[in-house]
Amino acid sequence: MRLSDRARSRLNDCGLEFLASFLDIEVRRNPRNLDALAELGHALTRLGRHEEGLTVDRRLVRLAPDNSTVHYNLACSLALLGRAGDAVGALQRAVELGYDDAEHLIADEDLADLREEPRFREIVRRLRVIHGV
Repeated sequence: MRLSDRARSRLNDCGLEFLASFLDIEVRRNPRNLDALAELGHALTRLGRHEEGLTVDRRLVRLAPDNSTVHYNLACSLALLGRAGDAVGALQRAVELGYDDAEHLIADEDLADLREEPRFREIVRRLRVIHGV
């Protein structure tokens, strides 16, 4: 039996909902479990629960302020919510902390709305210069 695309999508969403619930329980039990918290943020984002994902990403930034990846994920959440200025600021902070993958920035659909932002383009340009691309 072949599942329809709609059924497959619904099953995927159910799995993500289960995962988010499981991770939420883990984070409540162990509030400093950064791995579980980061995965919770990803699951919420994939479910389209962007405000909740943003809350998780802000919490991660408070817990790991020197981690470039958490700042990058914060930028993604802000961009998905249409907060371009804040998103570029978070992205800039990620780069200052060591994030350096210009090609991923360009390809990341979470950041699609930033691609025409001059500050975003400048970040990409500088990263490409650093890496000789």
